[in-house]
This record gives sequence, C-alpha cells and structure tokens, in this order.
Amino acid sequence: MPVSRKKKVNREVEELAAGADAKQAVLGSLTALYPWMSPYHSRPIRDYAFRVFEAPPSRSVPEIRFRAFTKLLDIIRKAATRNGLSTDTASEICRDFERRRVLQTGPHLFLLMEPEAYYTHIFSLLGLSAHGCSTYVSYAVSTVNLVEKPRKGPGWLTVDGKPVNVFGLSRSRMIGYSLLAGPGPYRFELLPTEPSTGGDALTLLRSLLPKAQFERPAHAIKAANLILWPKMFGGRFAFLQIDDEDVADLVADHLSDENSWLRVRLLEDPKFASNILAGLDGLASGLWSGWLARGTDFFWFYENGKRRPLRLIAGELIDPATGMKVACFTAPDILERLANRSLVPNLLLMFLVLSILPGVRALGGSYQPIYYPLMRYVVCRALEAAGLDEDLRQALAIDDVPGAWGHRVIECDDDPLELFLNGRNGGLSDLIDRLGDISFAEACGSMTGFVTDPSWHELHRRLRQGLVTPADAEWAFS
Repeated sequence: MPVSRKKKVNREVEELAAGADAKQAVLGSLTALYPWMSPYHSRPIRDYAFRVFEAPPSRSVPEIRFRAFTKLLDIIRKAATRNGLSTDTASEICRDFERRRVLQTGPHLFLLMEPEAYYTHIFSLLGLSAHGCSTYVSYAVSTVNLVEKPRKGPGWLTVDGKPVNVFGLSRSRMIGYSLLAGPGPYRFELLPTEPSTGGDALTLLRSLLPKAQFERPAHAIKAANLILWPKMFGGRFAFLQIDDEDVADLVADHLSDENSWLRVRLLEDPKFASNILAGLDGLASGLWSGWLARGTDFFWFYENGKRRPLRLIAGELIDPATGMKVACFTAPDILERLANRSLVPNLLLMFLVLSILPGVRALGGSYQPIYYPLMRYVVCRALEAAGLDEDLRQALAIDDVPGAWGHRVIECDDDPLELFLNGRNGGLSDLIDRLGDISFAEACGSMTGFVTDPSWHELHRRLRQGLVTPADAEWAFS
C-alpha cells in the first residue's frame, strides 16, 4: 500500500477510534450522573424505553402538585379538542397521562419527517407500546428560530440529502425570526436550493401539506403535523402535540388564579423570583457552569417577528437592548401580554408548569439531562432560602427519575421521508419491533449530539478530575 494511502487509512482509523472513545466518555459521564442507566447499555433499547415511560410510584402528593397537575390536564384536554380530537379521545389521553405522568419534551417544532423528530417519536412509541398505551403527548419547543444552523432548523427540510426551504422565505426573512412570531403570511412552498431535488418526495409532500396561509410558522407546522401523523404513524396511537403557546395558556391559567402557587410565589413574593435569578447566576459562575444560562428572566419578549430577552429590574420586565419597560411583573400586565403572545414563558417557566410543579417526568435531548436537574436545584434552593413549601421540596427530593435522556436516543440512517415514500413505514409495529430489538449501545449510534458538543467534553473532564461529582448539592434533585 502506498505510504500516502496508508497514512490516510491510519488517520481514518484513529478518527473512528476517537469517535468511539468520545461516545464511551459520554456514556461514562451519563452513567456517573445517572447510575440507574448502566444496566441498560447492553440490553435492547425497548427495555430502556420501557423504564423511562414507566409510571412513577403512586404516593400522596402535596396540594400544590395536585392543583398544578389538574391545570395541566385541563390544558391538555383543551389542546386535544382544539386539534380536532373527539371528546372520548381527549378523555383517553388525559386518563393515560394521569396514570403515566411522562412527557417527551425533547424535539423542537419540526415537521414529523425531520429525522430528529421522527426517531424521537418512534422511541416514545416504543416505550408506550411496551406498556400497552394507545395515546401519546409530546411537547415541541417552539421558542426557537426558523434557522438554528446554516440551512438547519424548522424552516428547512432535507430531501435527497439536499436542503429544501420549507416556506420559501428569503434569508433576510429567516435569520433571527422565530417560529412563534410574524410577519406573515406563511405557506408551504418547499423550494429546493438545487434543481432536480426530490421530485417524487416533494410532489407527495406538496399534495399532503395544507394549502392555506398561516399567521405564524408554528401554526403552519402544527397544522401540517396533524395531517402527517396518521399518514406516517398510522392510527394505533392518538397523538397530541403541544407547544409554547399551550404553555403560555397554562401559565395564564395559573396567574389568573389568585390562590395559585405560581402567582403567589413568582409574582407576589418579594424574594422568590430574585432568589431564582441569583441561583442561576451562581450556577453560571460555579463548576456546573455552561449548562443553565440566564437567557431571559422568566419570559421572552416577541416583537416584529423576533424573540428578545428581558431582565427583571425593580418589579418591571425591561428590554436591556433599549431600556424599554415591556411589562410590570404583575398578573394583569403579564396576562395581557401572554394573551397577545408578546410575552412567552422561557424554558425554566415551561418546566416549572409542565414538570416540576405537577410531578411529570421530562424526557429530553443531550443538554436536558444536565440542565433540568440544575433547574430543580435552583427552584428548591430558592424555596429553602425563603423557608417556603417544605412539602413540595420533600416531594422533589424523592421524585423517581424526574428527568431522563429520551430525545435522539435512536440514531438511524434510514430517511423517514424515503420510508414514507416507499411505503416501508406502513408497518409501524414491525418498525417498533425491529428497532426495539437493537441494543441500547447500537441504537444510539455515534451519539452525535453529545460527542460534537464541547460542553460534554468539558463535563467529562470535570467529572474525571473530581471538580464536579454526583454528590454535589447541585445534583441533589436529579
């Protein structure tokens, strides 16, 4: 073999070994922080899916949790009805969710054939089917931009390995613009960036996707997914997808109730909100830094199609870029802004009303297994500092697997759009059975979302050097 060729082969082998080493390092870090995961690495992926969708143990819950869960069920029921599901189906979804109390929170609001979303839904169905369930609730993050990376994000779709512009928007109308804001209208154009891209696939998609115009990109994608779900996943599971507009309504429901925990603690207690923000700042300057940033204070501000951060200063939400007062940190002001969607809850507030308060297990992606326990820690420390709600703090301390890795657990090379086009996704049960038999270590592939992330490399280093440990106070609520 020529020397140059031999060097190239050796380099490729080294890169593969480095990739395998990186994956093992990530799995080692995950196992150190979540010891219960270790036995599943050599078992079929369905066993892991079964575990994370297993209902938490039945026990008495604090009144705070009961009321928060009741409000969550009400929002789920309303969302199901709004999405055209029958009253009986909505009731069945609520019954199943009340028994299981597990929510897939990983995917952003993508069209269902986006691999990142598709295989996460397959993983969820794998776990739910193992428990004999027939309904599925998924939360899709929609406080994101149309473009998250170059030609990647909800505004783009890959067909035949090439990018397709979902809404046919110019670059200036995509960069920096959010799924939850205008200016509209939006319609599905599916414009390929290269000629002769995915002819049959695009023709089929254009025939299925809604022809209507939409005020916001999020509305278009949600409407499309209602049509696509039975086509791509069949009728075995009743599917409900909620997003940040539903969370905004849920927060509004809390804040409209004068006796609700969220209103009394967040808006009316003079110290709780500031304790939360101080806790976030403390994490940012400590050894667990890099995972839970203070992007905005409780709410995002939406204006002219863009999402902007806010700072809570002296009882007012201020746009730091302009110094403009956006809203008073009071129920009437915030409720008005939630209704017109100029304020949308941030990730911390979302997890508070969807998971932390109601006691719902949250399944997420490569960042969530770290930042979610840290959120729980910040909330508990803020309560402890004020001497509040000991019963809630105790409940949080004994939660059974309150959060877990559940998004992009399955990495698969098969293009969902091609499976759909060729009719090979018609047997959902067969696909679930086939993927479910694969071992955990094989199903998660190269764990791209982890091994390409410098934050995970840094976390591995800190764990290896003992700078952070599972015994740290910050990890007490994992």
